[in-house]
Amino acid sequence: MKIVLIHGQNHKGSTWNVANILLENMTCDKEIKEFFLPRDLNHFCMGCYSCLESREKCPYWEEKKPIDEAIAEADLLIFTTPNYCMMPSAPMKAFLDLFFTNWLSHKPQESMFQKRAVVISTAAGAGAGKATKLVANNLINWGIPEVMTYGISANAMNWGMVPDKKKAKIQRDMKRLASKLSKNTAVHVGLKTRILFWFYGGMQSANWGASPAEKEYWESRGWLNGVKPWKQEKGRLGQKISRGSAIGEKGL
Repeated sequence: MKIVLIHGQNHKGSTWNVANILLENMTCDKEIKEFFLPRDLNHFCMGCYSCLESREKCPYWEEKKPIDEAIAEADLLIFTTPNYCMMPSAPMKAFLDLFFTNWLSHKPQESMFQKRAVVISTAAGAGAGKATKLVANNLINWGIPEVMTYGISANAMNWGMVPDKKKAKIQRDMKRLASKLSKNTAVHVGLKTRILFWFYGGMQSANWGASPAEKEYWESRGWLNGVKPWKQEKGRLGQKISRGSAIGEKGL
């Protein structure tokens, strides 16, 4: 299984440790790539819209390209971000802005419909669930059918200070999640993904897109004529996971 991790921080803190526990508990063969923000992509979107014509026209394409290619090839995406002021980290938000053309309303990639994603966040207090929700909403709008979230209050400023009882809970939660992700069954494209795809397809047919290049993109793939991207290749991974479902502490 090809796994790509996008970390919304450079340091290996509590959120990174939760993701690492998940990886350690996955029993399948794994090929792992990790990217750290802002180390591996230290830019903000300028709003120039060049990427709507071609993704390669983004002024930061050389830095984005290795991440973009890794994401396209991955079976499982894991996004981690600490909770800062009830939100994802600034580098994570900047990353999502730079990849906004992946949205179904613009130029979604066929490969996204065959993937799973997990979004992980920790907080010293409250707010981890809010941080995961924003990231997960972006991934859902990328066309990823199965997105899971895990937000938890670590009750500490760093991993070393996390109480043993809390670490034991995280271990149990990650072991359970790893068991689901390690299974090699097809990705399920649910009703919500289909509705979003049909809605944005109708928008492109009506010429309501942000650029004529978007409609050309959809037409070139046959999507405006009944072709469904999730049927262009069979899903490769794991057991069905309810999209947007959350595990972890109650209320997160």
